[in-house]
Order: sequence, then C-alpha cells, then structure tokens
Amino acid sequence: MKILVCDPISPKGIALLQQRPEFEVVVLPKRLTEAELLPIVADAVAMVVRSETKVSKKVLEAAPKLRVVGRAGVGVDNVDVEAATQRGVVVMNTPAGNTITTAELTFTMLLSLARKVPQAHGTMVAGKWDRKQFQGVELSGKTLGVLGMGRIGTEVAKRAIAFGMRVVGYDPFLTEARAKGLGIELATELDMVYREADFITVHMPVTEQTKGMLNTAAFSKMKPGVRIVNCARGEIIVENDLIAALDSGKVAAAGLDVFIVEPLAADHPFRKHPNLILTPHLGASSEEAQEKCGIEVAEVITGYLLTGEVRNAVNMPYLDAETYEKVKPYLLLGEKLGKLLAQLAPAQVDRLHVTYGGKAQELPNIDPVTRAVVQGFLSRASVKDLNNINVRSIASTLGLTVEEKRSSEPVTFNEWLHVQAFNGNEKVISAGGTFFGSPNNPRIVRLYSLPVEIPISGIMLLLSNKDRPGIVGHLGTLLAKHNVNIASMSLSRDTAGGDAFTVLNLDSEPPAAVIAELEKDDCIRNVKVVKL
Repeated sequence: MKILVCDPISPKGIALLQQRPEFEVVVLPKRLTEAELLPIVADAVAMVVRSETKVSKKVLEAAPKLRVVGRAGVGVDNVDVEAATQRGVVVMNTPAGNTITTAELTFTMLLSLARKVPQAHGTMVAGKWDRKQFQGVELSGKTLGVLGMGRIGTEVAKRAIAFGMRVVGYDPFLTEARAKGLGIELATELDMVYREADFITVHMPVTEQTKGMLNTAAFSKMKPGVRIVNCARGEIIVENDLIAALDSGKVAAAGLDVFIVEPLAADHPFRKHPNLILTPHLGASSEEAQEKCGIEVAEVITGYLLTGEVRNAVNMPYLDAETYEKVKPYLLLGEKLGKLLAQLAPAQVDRLHVTYGGKAQELPNIDPVTRAVVQGFLSRASVKDLNNINVRSIASTLGLTVEEKRSSEPVTFNEWLHVQAFNGNEKVISAGGTFFGSPNNPRIVRLYSLPVEIPISGIMLLLSNKDRPGIVGHLGTLLAKHNVNIASMSLSRDTAGGDAFTVLNLDSEPPAAVIAELEKDDCIRNVKVVKL
C-alpha cells in the first residue's frame, strides 16, 4: 500500500510507517502544487499532509485507490472534506498532538497582553527606557471568557484558574456537570461572556455559526478595554471590525496567531497597530507538538489501513479496534439485511429504520452497523464508489432518511437486528436477523413479518403460495427438471390451509423458464429471486 508523505512530519512518524512491511512510504522532497500532485496520487492509498499541501477535489478524483488522508495537526481546511466523503475517503487529524502547545501559546498571549511584553521589548532594543508607557494589569482576579471548551480551551482554563482567574466557558456541548468538574462557570449564552470577561480567548472551529462571530455587534457588548486572543481560526474575527474596536479603545489589545489570509500581507493594517501582538501561526510550532503529531498521524493511518480502526476522523465516527471486533459480526448481517430489502422493496422507499435489540442494543457503537445496512440497501442504486464512509451522505443526497434505535423491549433472540423500509408513513417491508450459536452463523429469522430461517448467502427463491399438500414436492420437481439444487428451505404460514411463505436457498440461479412456470400457477404469487 503506497503512502505519500506530502509535507514534513516528525522522522519518528515516518519511521513508524516504514517499519510496516505492508506499506510503501514515499516522502516527497518538497510541497507540490495541485497539478504536480495529480499524476503522483494515482496509486496512493493514503496521504499525509500538514497545512501546506491542498487535497482538493481534483486531487481526490485523481486518486482512485485513496482510502485515507491524515492531517498532522488539528485543522483540515486544506482538505476538501465533502469531496473526500463523497469518494469514501476517511479524513483524520491529530487533535491531541498540539493541544498543550497551543494552550501554552494562548497563555503566552494572555500574559503578553496583560504586561505589554513584546512592545516593551521593542523599545528596549531601540535603545529606549520607558517604564510608564508599559504599565500593565494582573491576570489574578480577572475574568477570562473561553469560547470553545474542547481540548485546548480546557487546558487554557486550567492554567487560568492556577493564575487566580475566574473562568467563564461557552460551548454548545458543555454541560453544567462538566463545567463544575473543571471549576469554571458555564455561560449559557455568548452575551454573558461578552458582558463579564476582561479577557476573551477563542478555541472554536470555523462553521456557519462561528465565522465572523467576533464583529462590531459582538465588540459593542463587551467590557470597555477587553483583551482578545485568537489562536484558533482567523475567519472567526472580522478583521476590519477589530481594527475599529482597537482604534476606539473598546478593545484594549489583541493577540493573534491566525488570520483570514495567510501569510499575512506585508501591508496589512494589523502590522502597524501598536495594540496588536502578532505571531505567524505558531500554535503547533513546538518540537514536542511536531513529534506528537507526526507519531499520531502515523498511528491513526496504520490503525485504519490494517485493522479498520477509525480514530480522530472528521467525517466518520470514532471506532477503535476493540469496538470494531465487537461490531464486526453485525456488519455482515446488516449489509445482507439491507441487500435483501433492496431487492424486495418497491422503488418508492424514503426511510429506513434500524432497531437494535437484545445484546445488539448494548453495542458500544451502532453507527458502523447502520452504515452497513444502508450500504447494502443502496447496492441496488448503482452508486459509484459506494462505501461505509460516504454511505450516509449519499443516502441523504438520494432523499433516503436513516433512523436507528436501541430497544430494551423483550425479544425472542439473544441478538436482534431489525430493518424496516417505509414509503412515507407506510411500512412496505421489514426483515430481522440474529446469530445461531455463534457470531459466525448469522440468519435472517423474520421477513414480511413472518418467521423464517434463512442463511444469508447465495441465491434465494422466495414466493407466496396457498398452503396445500404437494407444493414442496412440486417446487422440488420443477427445480430438479432444470438441474437446480436446493441447499435449504424455510416454510412459514399464517394458518393451516391459508397463506404460506416459502424461501429456498439454491446452489444456482433458476432459469427464466422456472420463474415463468411458477407464475402460471394460480396457487403461487410474488415470485422473487434474491442474490446475497
């Protein structure tokens, strides 16, 4: 498997990849442009990048074998994640590698803003001695507003508490219990941070909600003389609005490590403002962080390619190796249930509902199994390059809603996986599966709300018939006449002499003549051939 290392990472990370005999590791000598990358990625299974190399839609289209892109760092702005998802490529980052380094840079900014250290140093090297000009403030006793309480925000909060600061954290996913455990106050709205914070630090990703969130309207709600730090993403701050707030004194000072356009233009007004501290995107620039990120990106790529472990993926839920082993048997069962319904359901299906019962509802992660069900179901749609990475996205594009539920209701079987297909509010078909004896022996045990026992492989002949003597012999004779052998049989009926449901597992596909003869029989209807 060819792995392209496109940007410089820690030699230890490269060594980890090279020690695997399964991998052919190619380290590019310099950053390549999009045009230069296109012929090189054709046979690549994995790409390792930092922030320099752009993994665009064109690059992804030129890499048909690509399975994973590993970003040695947090942000994935240089990767077209949507295009990667559509092509079934996992995008992974290394959020833990630069957590401490970025938190320490943030705190360096806070201290520098409080004591005006960079400006004082500038005058000293210029031969001046002006103590009065650089009178600062203490952090102790001040309120720090942390926007985004993820890994980095949490580490900044810990350090602020150690300096005697009151910390107010805002994050849509931060709970009261978690905030209390960290020793901070939970801000249920942004305005609380704006009203009360003496210092504000940003640790949020760029989204539709966060892009440009620190603007004139936000600054107007803040305390006069507030100080702001941004070591997250430049797009979160409206740069012209910040300059205006600095000029008016509403914002006393700001420390910025990130900018909307990088590198920062030589004539950018930020460079001339006396109350700004600027660094050239140094958040992850420490020896320790670079080594951690290089090792971590090598580990996540190795884990995914060799064991199926999904860690730190931005377009797929977390799945460690231990969890993968637990869900693995259900992946096959789920895919076969999806394929079965795909071949039996009418064309108008707009919703799938997957229920996990018995021990199945105790699975640590059901998302991979749901993806397997949907992937099996969409196999009839002839979707190019369909896989478990892009299956949810493609289902959404096709207008197929996917629902999943863990059910604690009593079930007949130890494990129970049940899939229902709907058209609007009408259930059009359903099927349920379990394991007989071991996870290596999956069975379909319910179909059309009737009990069955069907192995989940090979070719199946399904039909509804009147429950009358001789039907089984008739089927056997007809198939034997065309040299088709029956591997197993499942029979079900509602009442004696009523309607029956027959499923035959066959060793070969029945010819058209068999189907035609069955359909002529007045006692037989709904003849279907299914290939699993």
